Amino acid sequence: QVQLVESGGGLVQPGGSLRLSCAASGSISSFSAMGWYRQAPGKQRELVATITSGGSTNYVGSVKGRFTISRDNAKNTVYLQMNSLKPEDTAVYHCNVGTYYSNNYYPIYWGQGTQVTVST
Repeated sequence: QVQLVESGGGLVQPGGSLRLSCAASGSISSFSAMGWYRQAPGKQRELVATITSGGSTNYVGSVKGRFTISRDNAKNTVYLQMNSLKPEDTAVYHCNVGTYYSNNYYPIYWGQGTQVTVST
């Protein structure tokens, strides 16, 4: 069993930055990737970024150049650095651990989510 706990969300003005953290407890060595999803009110859940155990990253187009995903394998922690935030980034952000298969990411365990609100 894997438990994921996110932190770092909050209220920020447009153009600001936030850093989300997700600490995993339990064994995650069998999972090849970690990622972040987000879900805004009235919208479908969206895969934001993933990172493999080898450090390869992928991003949804709307956050490329603004968000950076990273991980500390020794601490079983994944981060999401979010810069130049926009109101449309407002959502609940969930981290997860999962696996890649045929170039698709499949999340398996989920965190409870952390709210990010970008507003004046």
